[in-house]
Amino acid sequence: MSKIRTSRWSVLALTLLLGACTSVQTTQSGQVGIDRTQYMSSMVPEAQLNQEAASQYKQILNDARAKGRLDRDAAQTRRVQTIAQRLIAQVGVFRQDARNWQWETHVLSADEVNAWCMPGGKIAVNTGLIQKINPSDAELAAVLGHEIAHALREHTREQVSQQMATSIGISILAAVTGSQASADLGSQLSQVMFTLPNSRGHETEADRLGVELAARAGYDPRAAVTLWQKMSQTGGGAPPEFLSTHPSASSRIADLQKAAAAVMPLYTQASGKK
Repeated sequence: MSKIRTSRWSVLALTLLLGACTSVQTTQSGQVGIDRTQYMSSMVPEAQLNQEAASQYKQILNDARAKGRLDRDAAQTRRVQTIAQRLIAQVGVFRQDARNWQWETHVLSADEVNAWCMPGGKIAVNTGLIQKINPSDAELAAVLGHEIAHALREHTREQVSQQMATSIGISILAAVTGSQASADLGSQLSQVMFTLPNSRGHETEADRLGVELAARAGYDPRAAVTLWQKMSQTGGGAPPEFLSTHPSASSRIADLQKAAAAVMPLYTQASGKK
């Protein structure tokens, strides 16, 4: 097949790939200005993804409970849940419907430095994060705010949508051209358009939105900087897996400092400090 015909089929596959997703705006921009247009696939309904997340979360909790690893320390669990509730009380600033999510927060006894928030508001914090990082309440609010931000922006749904759309586009291209080279081109195109920019973009959005959530909840947003500095010192100088997708430590700290400065008036108002 000629290069011209292959190129035409490549354009067709790309058109179908992009057409499989529609543009949405999951959240309001907030003080930090989160306004990137997102693309979601109709094949990944929000309600269905949230339902699946809730089912998986329930299984995780059941497994942890059976092993004696669920909310073992009552005071520790109460601390985490209290901070989470103050943050959750602010989610309506970014999206009103999130106020009605079935939010849950639990502590899992696990050594990994990790925390996460599944679609629909299912939160978990590992004891490893609390024990190894020893975060202040404001730093823990930065962690939880970051993870809640991922859920508010529906980053998981966005990634699933992109993967599904990419798979469709590559399958069509490979079937029509019969060329592995064309499939490789589609894979490279997918990586440039979606995987790298969006994974880094997602982390930056979660950082910024999380900082604002913390400030509005009365937690010093500058703690996000000290938190990340602590994180970067774990694991031989590299941040934990869930905070590792970012160009560099210096750029992340600079961006966090800028975001924190932008929301300091919100923190001052919420905390009553002058």
